[in-house]
Amino acid sequence: MSFRSTAVVTTEMASRYLQQLCKHFAHKIPAEFTPEQGTITFPFGVCSLTAQGNRLTMTVTTESEADLPRMQDVVASHLERFAFRDKPAINWNDA
Repeated sequence: MSFRSTAVVTTEMASRYLQQLCKHFAHKIPAEFTPEQGTITFPFGVCSLTAQGNRLTMTVTTESEADLPRMQDVVASHLERFAFRDKPAINWNDA
C-alpha cells in the first residue's frame, strides 16, 4: 500500500521552481526533469512535479504512512526557501 499527498501552488515561476528543486536534489539523489515535469526519488518516497502555466503541482508518494509528513516537509521547506520572495501557499491534500 502506498500513501499519497498533493499540493498545488500558484506561482508565475512554476517551471523555474520545478527545475530548481530537481537540480538541487539531483546532487545527492536521483532526479529527472524537463521544464514541465520532474521526478525526485528519495530513499523514503517519490516526489512528482508538474508545471502548467502558473500552477506547480507536487505529489509525494511513500510506502509508509509515517514517511508522508516527512516527504511533505522536505519538499515544502525547499520550495519555501527557493520561493522566499513569492511566499507560496503550500497546502497538502492526502489522497
